[in-house]
Amino acid sequence: MSKDLNKVQMTGHLGADPEMRYTSTGSAVTTFRVASNRTWKDKEGTQHDDTEWFRIVAWDKLGEICNQYLTKGMRVYVEGRLQTRKYTDRDGIERYSSEVVAQDMIMLTPRGDRGQVPEAEGEFEGHEDSSTETNAPPARRAPAPASRAPARNPVPARNPAPARNQPQPINDDDDIPF
Repeated sequence: MSKDLNKVQMTGHLGADPEMRYTSTGSAVTTFRVASNRTWKDKEGTQHDDTEWFRIVAWDKLGEICNQYLTKGMRVYVEGRLQTRKYTDRDGIERYSSEVVAQDMIMLTPRGDRGQVPEAEGEFEGHEDSSTETNAPPARRAPAPASRAPARNPVPARNPAPARNQPQPINDDDDIPF
């Protein structure tokens, strides 16, 4: 008996911040898009650049991690399986959607460069997710737990930055990404 294999490995840049929601049973589901570039030369020696966009879906703990740490422009490695879904849109037309169900994710952008969109590569130009944002680092999700020992020289607390992406409940079947 032989086993089949459905495995996708890719590196690329996020086209927008991840979006996280929760199912009615409480499972976290995070979606984001990754642009993967390739360069090739034709017979005449002319260089061509192609960008392929992939929709990524991460569930449960991996989804929470992706939502917390990933931001637009970051370079990531994603490993998972390819899944194609068939659905009927609001106009009654049958459509298909392919996505990568992530099983592993590794952040490839160095810590000092996180939150900065690469300018020289131009892979985000002309895409629907290419909104202009500031190059500010991502906001922290939650403050660190307070120490139980009293502070000798207390430092005045800063106003915490608002969370960048609050999870939204899934209200109907049109919101479910599978």
